[in-house]
Amino acid sequence: MTLTITLEDEIAKEGEVRIHAPNLSDAGFYEFCRRNPLLPIERTKEMDILVMTPADSFGDSRNFELCLYLGNWNNALPTPGIAFGPSAGFTFPNGAIRSPDAAWISADHWNALPVPLRAPFAHIAPDFVVEIMSPSDRLPKAQEKMHEYITSGVRLGWLVDRANRTVYVYRPNLAVATLLDATLLDPMTVSGDPELPGLVVDMTRVFQDSL
Repeated sequence: MTLTITLEDEIAKEGEVRIHAPNLSDAGFYEFCRRNPLLPIERTKEMDILVMTPADSFGDSRNFELCLYLGNWNNALPTPGIAFGPSAGFTFPNGAIRSPDAAWISADHWNALPVPLRAPFAHIAPDFVVEIMSPSDRLPKAQEKMHEYITSGVRLGWLVDRANRTVYVYRPNLAVATLLDATLLDPMTVSGDPELPGLVVDMTRVFQDSL
């Protein structure tokens, strides 16, 4: 399998390389990812492969802090679900394959998924997703991705803008077209209630700029 791409200035400015591959099968996409294990890769509903800029080192450590909160909360549940970091891929009904920075699926939701659909990129929308914006991300595109998550079946989504110390909270079945439920400016904590009761993340750790 060979894909030829040409880099342009505008592509580089957006922090990603876009490869239009409408005829690439799911198996072919998985093989592309397998051959490039160090690159953050997603696929859009238009069948474009996105090769994104790797996270900056300290920024990724802040993502790890959030994942720790999610994992500890999950492990304390009477029936733990599954918590995921940024490497997991999920196949959505529109054909997109996305890798949120953090995600969670309840045990009942995961167990209802037929085993053949669990790998390599599970055909399921997580119950909860988090996206943490990198310096190269643009807010409109990040919000568009959150909209895709929610319309694909995600029950709760957080978009974290560390540069502006802001958290955007998304939920389905809202009157607002963007599905934006709340904009939290410089919050000390963010709660997952009622979808994820008891999950509380200390955002001072996530927003931290240095040790």
